[in-house]
Parts: sequence; C-alpha cells; structure tokens
Amino acid sequence: MSLSQKGSATILDDHETAIPSKDDGGDFRAIDPHSGVKRGLKTRHLSMMALAGIIGPGLLVGSGGALHSGGPASLLIGFGVIGLIAFSIMQSLGELTTLYPSGGAFTDLGDRFIDKAFGVAVGWNYLIIWVCVLANEYNVISSVMVDWSDKVPLWGYFLIFWFAFLGFQLLGVETFGEAEFWLALIKLMGLVAYFIFSIIYVSGGVKGADAIGFKYWHDPGPFADGFRGVASVFVFCSTFYAGVESVAVAATETKNPGVAVPHSIRQVFIRIVVVYMGCAFFFGLTCPSNAPDLSGGASHALKSPMTIALHNAGWANGTHLINAFIFVTCLSAVNSSIYIGSRTLLYMAQDGKAPRFLGWTDRRGVPVYAIIFTNACGALSMMNVSTGASKAYGYIINLSGVSTFLVWGAISLIHIRFRAAWKAQGHSPEELPYKSLWYPWNAYFGLISNVFLAFVQGWSTLAPFDAGNFVDAYILLPLFPVIYFVYKFTFKTRLWRPHEVDLQAGRRRDLDEAKEVERGADGRPLPWWRKIFSSL
Repeated sequence: MSLSQKGSATILDDHETAIPSKDDGGDFRAIDPHSGVKRGLKTRHLSMMALAGIIGPGLLVGSGGALHSGGPASLLIGFGVIGLIAFSIMQSLGELTTLYPSGGAFTDLGDRFIDKAFGVAVGWNYLIIWVCVLANEYNVISSVMVDWSDKVPLWGYFLIFWFAFLGFQLLGVETFGEAEFWLALIKLMGLVAYFIFSIIYVSGGVKGADAIGFKYWHDPGPFADGFRGVASVFVFCSTFYAGVESVAVAATETKNPGVAVPHSIRQVFIRIVVVYMGCAFFFGLTCPSNAPDLSGGASHALKSPMTIALHNAGWANGTHLINAFIFVTCLSAVNSSIYIGSRTLLYMAQDGKAPRFLGWTDRRGVPVYAIIFTNACGALSMMNVSTGASKAYGYIINLSGVSTFLVWGAISLIHIRFRAAWKAQGHSPEELPYKSLWYPWNAYFGLISNVFLAFVQGWSTLAPFDAGNFVDAYILLPLFPVIYFVYKFTFKTRLWRPHEVDLQAGRRRDLDEAKEVERGADGRPLPWWRKIFSSL
C-alpha cells in the first residue's frame, strides 16, 4: 500500500521543513479519511486526559477495598510497583503512537509487527477492560444517588444516567474533550484539597480531633494479610492505572499528535507520583485498614477512605461533600470509559475484528453504533441489585485486572518487535520523533513483570482454596491464547518477519503543521505566552 493511501509522512532531514502539499494523503483533513472520526481534540484535551482523565471511583472508592485487603504498606507497594510498570508501558507507547497515530492504536500495531491474530486478542482483551471499568463506574454513581435518596430504585438511577451519557457522547469528540478538560481539572483540585486536609488532620489541626500521626500504621498495622494482601492489592492497582494508555486510542482524533502525544506521555510521570502515590500515602494515613465500611458487606452504598477519614475527624456532614466529589469523578470516568471502549470497538470493526456495522461513523465523525453498544455493556453493573455494591465491585475488578496485565505486556512485546523491524530495515533510533527511555531494558521489564503479575495476582485464592474467587481471578487468563489460536488457525495468519513489516503505513503529520511552520520559520523558540496560547 502506498504512502498516500495511508496518509503517511516522509522522514525529513533535520534541516528540512515539512510544508503541507496537495498530495498529503488526508493528513490535513478535519475528518480522518481512514476511520471517519473527527480530529477535534486539542493538545490541552489530551494532556488533561493523560494527567487525570480516567481518575474516578476506581481510585477514590476501590482503593478502600485495596486498603482493607492489604493495609497501608501494601497499598504503597502496589501503587509503586504498578506505577513503575505503567511508566515503562507509556514509554513504549509514546514511541509507537507518536510515529503511528493511526486508528486502532496498539491493536492495529499488533497486527503489523507481530500477527493479526495477536492484534485481535489484544483488542478484545482491551475492550473487556473498559466494559468492566464502565460497569464499575455505573455501579458507583448509582450507589451514590441511592445513598442520597432511595426514593428512586437503583436500576432507575442507572437508566437515567445511561440515557444522559449516551446523549452526551453523541454530541461529538470536541464536546467530550472540553468536558473532560474541566472535569479533570476539578478532580485534581479536589485531590490536592484532600491532601492538604490530611496533613492538617494527622497533625492535630482539626478542632476536636486528636493528632493521629501514623497511628493506623501501628494499629491495625502496615500489612493486613502479609504477602497475600500485597498480591491482592496488585489487582486493584492495575485497574486504577488502567487508562494511562488511552492517549494512544485518542491520538487519531487529535489535531496535532506529533505535539500532543509526547507532551501527554511525559505528564504520566506526574500522574503516577502526585495522584496515585499521593492517594496511596494519604488514604493509608487517614483511614484504618480494618474500618468495616471499607468492605461494605451487602450494602448498596460504597464508602471511600476519604469519607471515613472525614467522619473520624468529626465532620459527619462532610461525607456528603466527598460523595459530591465522587459523583463529579464518576461523570468524568463514565464519559471516558464510553469514549475509549467505543473507539476501540470502532477500530476493531473497521479492521474486521468485530461486527462491521459497529465501524460506521456519521458525517460528524461520531461512531454511533459503537457508542450505543459500549454503553449497553454498562448494564453489567446491575449485578449490584442482587449482590450489593461492594461485592459487585470486587467481582468486576478481578475480571478487568488480569486483562490489564495482558494488554500492557502485549504493548511491551509490540514495542520490542517494532524496534527489531526498525533496525532490520536500516533505520536508527535517532530518526524517531519520540525515543523511549532506557530501551531495551524498559520494554523487557514491562513484558516480564506484566506476565508475572497476570499469574500471581490470584495467589491469595489458593490457600485456603476458594473456587469462586479463583475462577473470578483467572477465568480471563486463558481467553487471550484461546482468541489468538482460534483466529490464527481459522484465518491462517502468520508471524511477520522484521524485514517484512510495513514501517510507513499509519503515519501522518499534524493538522496545524502549516501554522506551526509559519510561527517557527525564524528558527527561534516561541515565547512562553505564545506557547500557552497555541496549546489552547
């Protein structure tokens, strides 16, 4: 396939300037000519998605389950280890997505660098992650409303939000991006406010409350269940981190992926250190791991460590403030989950990996059928009606955790195969627009650690053996090879050799490249105020 057919850009020397031409292969069109989606996301939209976009009830509520299972030390260890792995994955993804901001993200790249059957297995496992995450978020947002008023049944709240989110998603990607930008900003401000409260609270600055310091690290203690607790925390943490890779899915709908993707990738480090490690530290500092409300029992209401901390500090009515904050994060997280899940399904359908009708977009670039189907999968949250919010949350968490490890491991393997093809065809790493840190060690670390965690995450179900939890923890593990081998033998696919890989297809230049060239024609860096203005 020619470069013009795939919208690719030619590698230029350092002294050359890329000027848009008539034969640009659709690089400068508002609607992507291959997937039909609209390139409407700005750099600031993608940056905020990377920084705080998918932060929601998984982190604010689900971390309570992780704290209850493992204790504050296990929470820090889990967030730290999974954070290192996430950083490794994002380095690999940054190198790949900056060069190939094509529809399908790593599912498409799995086809190209390994085997189409591999891309199919990655795509369906990734879709499972977002179906589970979406169901959890509908579970939490409905539970928050029931906690405020039970005059409307749980399923009634679910239906109200289901139609509201469906209508909002159908407005288009620009509306989604703008809403996510401001909601993510609110989330960051709320977390910073809680961190400040935590420091004041443990120091004795809250009137009527004692200075607790590191009390909960001594009683009930740093570890709730030894290594078993640490292993169980890994599953929770993998689900909390799921979404850092979503910038790759959104790259096709970004105006300027060459600028936005590297910028967003670099912000992931801030997200890991400030958001995740900050939450792990302050949640363990202000909330005891043996608090009964963390497990929830059969109640339809879920409790966040933040809620319990404010209640223990003597501000009982403050729980409504935390619930309001969780509600706002739910709005953002449900919105993001539908977006990521629908785009994954869209690109798979267009490539023959899912029913073809799901790959249709309207004239505004909205994948209507993929959005409806993805949103319908949120009905999985209705298991809350019979099991209770906490148990439903735990079941769905286990399902999505294994798939996260498998998809992340696949991204590392795709990166390794890409570099092998890049070298075999005479290219050097210096030609890459974004170069991954510490290659190949970073990529191999991501691959090995994710495969290891996929097997060890259900270790706590073995002794004593719990058949139900064991099945829940490992049922999706064989799904990846099953999909791979069934598709491979059915459609007779094969592994690509490094010299056979197409390194040109899927590349494109930035939509605003002409403006960028004009502004930077003198070769001098832009002043700070112009950088801020251009990012808007």
